[in-house]
Amino acid sequence: MKARIPSQPNRNEMMMRLQKMQEEMQRVQEEVENSEFTASAGGGAVEVTVTGKHEVVKIKMQPDVVDAEDIDMLEDLLLASLNEAIRKANDTMEQSMNSVTGGMNIPGLGGLM
Repeated sequence: MKARIPSQPNRNEMMMRLQKMQEEMQRVQEEVENSEFTASAGGGAVEVTVTGKHEVVKIKMQPDVVDAEDIDMLEDLLLASLNEAIRKANDTMEQSMNSVTGGMNIPGLGGLM
């Protein structure tokens, strides 16, 4: 029994669908990269905003968190809020891409994430 080879129209249709999916993934990627994600630590003592490209665009600190005697705490709060903001950006990118691909791992298209 011979394996069925898809007819040319089916291949063309599949290629068109993949191309549309890739274009949609690029659009979604640009949208997420241009979005901002904010996270805070220490009950709002430190707040950091990053873009979907992981660029820090804003840092806000409450005056009472700046203590020359406890720089370690300020550093920890900055790290925690930076990492959480980046996690939010990554999660949004992943969820957005999954909504386009239906969760499929498509070779050649995954490089957008």
